[in-house]
Amino acid sequence: MTALPRVLDLFSCAGGAAMGYYRAGFLVDGCDIADRPRYPFAYHRGDALDYLAHLITTGDIERYSLVHASPPCQAGCALTVGTNASQGWGGTHVDLVAPTRALLDATGLPYVLEQPNGRADIRKDLSLCGEMFGLGVLRHRNFELGRWATAQPAHPRHRGYVRGHRHGVHRTGPYVAAYGNGGGKATVPEMQTAMCITWTDDREELTEAIPPAYTRWIGHAFLTARQEVFA
Repeated sequence: MTALPRVLDLFSCAGGAAMGYYRAGFLVDGCDIADRPRYPFAYHRGDALDYLAHLITTGDIERYSLVHASPPCQAGCALTVGTNASQGWGGTHVDLVAPTRALLDATGLPYVLEQPNGRADIRKDLSLCGEMFGLGVLRHRNFELGRWATAQPAHPRHRGYVRGHRHGVHRTGPYVAAYGNGGGKATVPEMQTAMCITWTDDREELTEAIPPAYTRWIGHAFLTARQEVFA
């Protein structure tokens, strides 16, 4: 029997990305610095980069076929940058993209490095949107692919606006705003339904989550690419 591929899910939060890989046929191990009791798979609590460095040093990284990393994104997120500029806040946020990439390169493994739209310094090898999967959120996310590649899927036209208030204007639309509070933002049940996430009802975890449909697609694409290499 062929062993199932295993993915290491770094900066895992509550497991939106992890569930997608699981549904694509992977075994999943997560790591996050915060306590994540709702994470649905094997889980290590600790600093993700320290843990990855430990796995590289010990050779335990060789258990994995793929590494996925979603480092903190507030420094480059378009939503945060735009809000700070409009409000004159200009807060300082951590940016772990470069050190994360350096360690991902050191693993010698294929990897996926995820960030939202904005100023984050990653290659946009893939850009995914909820409309590609018929979801109730747009939630654009960009993915840098290391040591493997796949084609960018077509980005369908959005069916309308995101529901809620934006710059003093209220709009209705087929998508909910799965971030923040007030201004017509989505309720917890609305976010769960829109992203197909049922295992957590924590608002903070839902606002940070990648819809599992994204990484299910990525997982299938990776497995297809790997089969083609060894065919």
